[in-house]
This record gives sequence, C-alpha cells and structure tokens, in this order.
Amino acid sequence: MTERLSSFDAVVRELRDKQEITEVLHSYCAFLDKMDLDALASLFTDDCVVDYGPEPHLRSSGAEGLRHDLARMWRWARTSHHLSNVLVTLDPDGVSAVASSYVLAWHERPDGSTATMMGKYEDRLVRCPDDRWRISSRRQLLTGNDAGFDVNINRFERLPRPTSA
Repeated sequence: MTERLSSFDAVVRELRDKQEITEVLHSYCAFLDKMDLDALASLFTDDCVVDYGPEPHLRSSGAEGLRHDLARMWRWARTSHHLSNVLVTLDPDGVSAVASSYVLAWHERPDGSTATMMGKYEDRLVRCPDDRWRISSRRQLLTGNDAGFDVNINRFERLPRPTSA
C-alpha cells in the first residue's frame, strides 16, 4: 500500500508541477498585457537568457535586463497575448523542465493601426530554492504575422517537404 501511495504522490507532484509551470507561462502574457514588468521579471531567473530575434535589441540577459528591455512594449497602446498548446516535460531530476507553447499576439499602435503575430515559445524552467518555477531561458519563434507586424522575430522552420509529397 505504501508503494502505491508513493506512486500516487509522484503523479500528483508531476501534475502540480506541470500546472504551476503552465500558470507561469500564462502569467507572462497577462503581465505583459498589463505592462507590469516587475511582476513579469519575477517569472524569470536572475540569470535568464531570452531570445526573441536575431537582432541584439531582441535579446536579453537576466530578469532585470529583460524588465528593462521589454519597456519597448510601451510603444503599443494595447496588446492582447493568448497562449495555447502548452506542453511541459519534466526532467527526471525534478528541478528542471522544458515547455513549448503557442502565442497569438495582437498589438494596437497609438494611431489605432494594428499588428498581429503568431508564434511559439520554447522555454527552459527551473525550480528555484523558494520552490517556485521560473523561466531560465526562452526562445520565441514566429510562425506567422499580418502585414502590420514588422518585428524581426526568429523564424519558425518547418521540416523539409518529403520528396514523395
């Protein structure tokens, strides 16, 4: 019975960890839309690395650097980020995980014009000493956009087309 209970406890812990990680990812979108950059930065490790695109201004180091760099988002009057397709894989060590998720992000400029992009986040997370999950690395990939979106986000690459297709 004890073995069965500890197996049950392990499953509950795994589900709890995955839910906590999913909430971190969703919180990023909510904090970015509110422009609560202090709360957003708290979702990342102090030594995180974030890569939104190939240009230097689209890369950040450290939670404080990310908070500073994302102040560029004030150029938008409003944004709305929607996260879906969250997949979390916990490492056997119990203190690290990888996650992928898709984002649909709508942006409105002060003049009322809009820009929309679709993308994917590839994240590495760690359980910190305070038992909270935080993002230690993030890479964003652009899967599509409308004509109004002109930020040079890393491009998502499909697998090569099979020769028989």
